[in-house]
Amino acid sequence: MAEQTVTRDEYLRKILLAPIYDLVKVTSLDRMEKLSDRLGNEILLKREDEQIVHSFKLRGAYNKIAQLTPEQKAKGVVAASAGNHAQGVALSGRKLAVRTNIVMPKSTPDIKVDAVRRFGGNAILFGSNFDEAYAEARRMAEEEHLTMIPPYDDPDVIAGQGTIASELLQQNAHITHVFVQVGGGGLAAGIAVYLKQIMPRIRVIAVEPEGSACLKAAWDRNEIVTLDRVSLFADGVAVKRIGTETFRVLRETVDEVITVSNDEICAAMKDIFDDVRAVAEPAGAVSLAGIKKYLSVNRCRDQRMVAILSGANLNFHTLRFVSERCELGEQREGILSITIPERRGAFLDLYRDLGNRYVTEFNYRYSHSQQASIFMSLQLNGGRSELDVIIGDLQQKGYKVSNITDNLLAKNHVRYMVGGHAPSAELREKLFSLEFPERPGALLKFLETLGPEYNITLFHYRKHGAEYGRVLCGIEADDSKTAQLVERLNRLGYIWFDETDNECYRMFLQPQA
Repeated sequence: MAEQTVTRDEYLRKILLAPIYDLVKVTSLDRMEKLSDRLGNEILLKREDEQIVHSFKLRGAYNKIAQLTPEQKAKGVVAASAGNHAQGVALSGRKLAVRTNIVMPKSTPDIKVDAVRRFGGNAILFGSNFDEAYAEARRMAEEEHLTMIPPYDDPDVIAGQGTIASELLQQNAHITHVFVQVGGGGLAAGIAVYLKQIMPRIRVIAVEPEGSACLKAAWDRNEIVTLDRVSLFADGVAVKRIGTETFRVLRETVDEVITVSNDEICAAMKDIFDDVRAVAEPAGAVSLAGIKKYLSVNRCRDQRMVAILSGANLNFHTLRFVSERCELGEQREGILSITIPERRGAFLDLYRDLGNRYVTEFNYRYSHSQQASIFMSLQLNGGRSELDVIIGDLQQKGYKVSNITDNLLAKNHVRYMVGGHAPSAELREKLFSLEFPERPGALLKFLETLGPEYNITLFHYRKHGAEYGRVLCGIEADDSKTAQLVERLNRLGYIWFDETDNECYRMFLQPQA
């Protein structure tokens, strides 16, 4: 946490004098030709993926370490991180001949641990989550007299990230809007405080994923709040609590805060690849998703808008998830559940009634003698309004239709499952979605905590390359056991949701007579 209040003038001076360019690269500002033509505005992409560590985090880490006293440098530094900050600290330490200790949770993928060690950092695996790793880093700082290098809530770190804004104005002095992703807020605070000092007419818009919008929560209440849980898809910005100093700066300098969905982030990742052939990490594409969201509401044209491609460190398997969801984020695909009669020729009738539309997915299993539940995806050319027309047409023809395009249970689990409804209505089943850490022993911990008295009736897991796996689990439990079951789920420490009342569960999985 920052221990001082820095004025705007002081931040401007810190940014202009940041001694980072013996390691940090001045990254390019690329025009996105295809997207600019499509959106009627000039869309520019600031390519922080070009840094040696493929992330902007190098700027703040290097600026912080470079300005330590000789005594502090001699004793070394410590940081807690499982992501881009870890690599930035490690490489900065190597360049400045400072010993760096990076405490990482034991669940950190080997690729990230290896990267820290390759850049010269002492990777210390400790604890099962970030909070435990952070506590260990704090202990080391105090007991071993090491300097803690914060990931965002520090004036020197903020100023290091603010050098991006200085480069932007040198590269293009006619920018009208800058969109910046927010996790802890260091990147946005550095960029906003600089731009508002030099060119206050430029609108600075902060962008967050809907599932980890800690700035938006603080913004609405005018005070910092801690989120109960965060979505982990865009893990680079999955922060429960905005920084104290970053929030103070952002409150004074940012014009607007908007949020985007995971599907919209996936669509932005595809846009980046299509235009500049860069593979952004999810957090890296959040700002571009914000531009598209902003333009869908504000019908402005001929503006010059910048998105920050903040990083490109992602697990390759994440691309499977992205490829499945990007069309939904672009509103080029819609998902429906449709009930049809269970009789010969019903499929043919349905296809004819769809009117020569392109079906992208079709899931069905026999489960009832009178009716069938169909899981269907359709290609769209006219966005959600076209899907509304399709639904209306089918309903007029007597079909029971539900739009489940935004149903996470449908997209994360049901579309991959076969087998249909459980055959017995007497089965008292509760359905839960959970986020399991991707590490050995996670399932064993779940089963041991649950205990032998509970019967698992459904289980679905699919690896997407993230640090946490999405699990769908059915558990046999009547109302008398529900309170005890909830207590055991809470004891796990995993994020979980009760999905028993979810529409897709009722349509495709719930026990029936």
